[in-house]
Amino acid sequence: MTAPEPEAAKRAGVTGCVDRATAEVDPRGLAVTYWFDAASSEAPYSLDVRFTGTRTGVSGKPEQRDRFEVVEHLEQIPPGSGRVALTSRVLGINPGIWRVTVAPVKRNADGANGAQVSTRLPRKVLTATTGYGPLVHGPGVRLVSWPLLVGLGAVVAILVQVVLAARAGISVAAVLALSAVGCALGFVGAKTWYLALHRKPLRSFLTGGACIQGFLLVALFVLVIGSAVLGLPVGSLLDATTPGIFLGMAVGRPGCFLTGCCAGRPTGSRWGLWSSDRRLALRRFPVQLVEAAVALLIGVGALALVLAAESPAPGAIWAGALAAYTFVRQLLFPLRTQSRTRLGRVLTMVICGLVLAGAIAVSVAG
Repeated sequence: MTAPEPEAAKRAGVTGCVDRATAEVDPRGLAVTYWFDAASSEAPYSLDVRFTGTRTGVSGKPEQRDRFEVVEHLEQIPPGSGRVALTSRVLGINPGIWRVTVAPVKRNADGANGAQVSTRLPRKVLTATTGYGPLVHGPGVRLVSWPLLVGLGAVVAILVQVVLAARAGISVAAVLALSAVGCALGFVGAKTWYLALHRKPLRSFLTGGACIQGFLLVALFVLVIGSAVLGLPVGSLLDATTPGIFLGMAVGRPGCFLTGCCAGRPTGSRWGLWSSDRRLALRRFPVQLVEAAVALLIGVGALALVLAAESPAPGAIWAGALAAYTFVRQLLFPLRTQSRTRLGRVLTMVICGLVLAGAIAVSVAG
């Protein structure tokens, strides 16, 4: 999820829009969607689409906030990717009903990738009504699914953790207390990680997104420190916590697919699924669902290991599972719209491979 910034102000070719400060004070806006079919060209192509909006029913002289113009730049649209929905979100405008004219525009030959854009797509006149900016969105985005699925995943994680902790003879009350504190601080960690990663201001804390890395880092830190303070077996508690974490992620991760965050790259492949990144909805690699499947496999495997017998090396199941998940996550990054550097991914995979091998070796030796 992105912070409620005026999308128009971030792109070239914008006129008649309020500035960023005004949009943050008065974040009303609208979302306008232009539907078209991807071309059947031989290679990925680029496209520019202009959205020009005027507020209807204006009495007196129109204000600057009664008009906007946005040019959306699309790059590398996969040929044959089927139906496409481009949504332009404009914030900080006067509330009411808007008449929006949408039409493709021809890009200069020296544009991005030197592409010439076909103007055969139709010009359309649409009507849209303003709403609360952070909540306006286009097709393929189901905002309520993220908190519902992530919340359900947290419940699953804690229930599995409590059952396994009780089986290991660890105080259930202490585990619940640590989990509650860990989840609360983990939420702060997830938000902070997102703000730092995307260089967002602190005022975007509530409306900005969240990263699972920040949550896991802080929550596990609380669990380790809390266990040491309360005299609980740290390694055994981490092992008992591991299956729940990954089973919970398997439940919560599809929420990202349904709300358009962590989106996969557009593709013309038959294996792609129609989904959105909150701006462009088309066939994409369903990386969020693949990651959920990986988390499910790791969670089931960790659960089987915990139930099979008492671990000869407490903490090895936790270390191995976390390393395996992080390793696979690096493999999936190139399929996401927001990837990572190749060197960073390779280095991370090498470290994770060594940790996983070490966890297996310690367990076998024990």
